Amino acid sequence: MKPIIAGGGTGGHLFPGIALAEEFQVKTKGTEEETLKEDILFVGTVHGIEAKAIPREGYRIKFIRARGVVGKSFVEMLKALFTFVLSISDSLRILKVKKPDIVIGVGGYASAGMVTAAFMKGIPTLIMEQNSVPGFANRFLGMFADAVAVTYQESIGFFSKDKTFLTGNPVRRKIFETEKENAYSFFPIEKDKFTVFVFGGSLGARSINNAMIEAVPHLLDLRDRLQFLHQTGERDFELVKDHYRKAGFKGVVVPFVYQMAEAYSIADMVLCRAGATTLSEVTAVGKPAILVPYPHAASNHQEYNARKLEDMGAAKMIRDRELNGELLAASIRELYANDSKRRDMQKAATAFGKTDAADKIINIAFSITRKR
Repeated sequence: MKPIIAGGGTGGHLFPGIALAEEFQVKTKGTEEETLKEDILFVGTVHGIEAKAIPREGYRIKFIRARGVVGKSFVEMLKALFTFVLSISDSLRILKVKKPDIVIGVGGYASAGMVTAAFMKGIPTLIMEQNSVPGFANRFLGMFADAVAVTYQESIGFFSKDKTFLTGNPVRRKIFETEKENAYSFFPIEKDKFTVFVFGGSLGARSINNAMIEAVPHLLDLRDRLQFLHQTGERDFELVKDHYRKAGFKGVVVPFVYQMAEAYSIADMVLCRAGATTLSEVTAVGKPAILVPYPHAASNHQEYNARKLEDMGAAKMIRDRELNGELLAASIRELYANDSKRRDMQKAATAFGKTDAADKIINIAFSITRKR
C-alpha cells in the first residue's frame, strides 16, 4: 500500500495522520501489500507544523500552496480561492509522480487541494473529521470522497450515511504504549513529585499561560510537592519560565514538546485545550484533566467536547472567559488533594478513550481501494 496523507497546519490534524502512517506499517508488515516508511508520503504546507514534525518522524513530505478561507475578508477569500486552484495544480504534479493507492485527508488547508486532485484522477480518497461539527473544507470534500471517518456520532448527519463510519480519532501507538520509567530520561523532573502537564496546542495558549502565571502565587505552599511540565509556545516561553523560577517551582518549561507520549506518561494530571486530537490522546492514556476550550473554535466545538467529558466525570471544564489564576489554582489543588476523584476521572476517561481508531480507518482504506 502506498498512501498519501494530506493535511496538517496544527498538531490536531497532523498527529492523527502520523498515527495512520504507523498503523499502515504495523497492519501490513509481512504481507504482499507491506507498507514501508518510504512508501508513505505526507503532503502539507511549508508554514504548518508538519514542515518540522514529519522529517523528525522519518517520513517524506512534499509541500503545496494552500491557505484558509473561513473568517477572511472578501479580498483574502479571493486570494485563498486562487491559491486553492494552485494547490490542485501542485497536487496533480505530485500524484503524477507518486501514483498512490489512496489519498487520505486528515484536515487542514493542504488536504482540500490534494483530495480534490485525487478525485479528479480517479484515485480512492478518504477524509477524517475529528470534530462534532465539520468545517467548510470537509463538508465540500465529503460530497465526493469515497469514505468519511468521523470521531463523534453527531458528525454523521453532515455526510452521506452510506459512506460515513464512526471510527474515533487515531492516536499514535507510543502515546499509550510508552513506559513511565523510560519517559523520565526526556525531562529533568523529580519522580516523587506530583506532575501537572500544561499545554495549549502546538502554538501554546496565551490565556492558559497567563492564568498559570496568576495561579502560581496561590500554590506556593505546594511547591515542595508539585511540579509543572509546561509547553508555552514560542512567544510566552521566557515570561512563563521566569515566573516559575521566581516562585521557586521545579519542573520543565519549553516552547514545544516533541515527546508527547513521554510527557503524558509522567503526568499525574493535565491542563489543556479541548481539541478533538488532544482529547483522544488524554482519554487514551486515562489522565485526569482540566479542560479550557478554545473560545473561537468553529461552532464552539471545543466547549461541546469538554462538556461531554465533564458530564461523564472524566474532566473538569473551565471556560476561557471565566479562567483566572485563583480559580485555576483551586482546581489544581482540588485534584492534587483528592486521590479518589482522580481515580474516578481516570476510569471515566479510559472508558471514553479509543485506541483502535487507526486500525478501523486502515481497514476502511483497504476496503475502498480493493473496490476500485
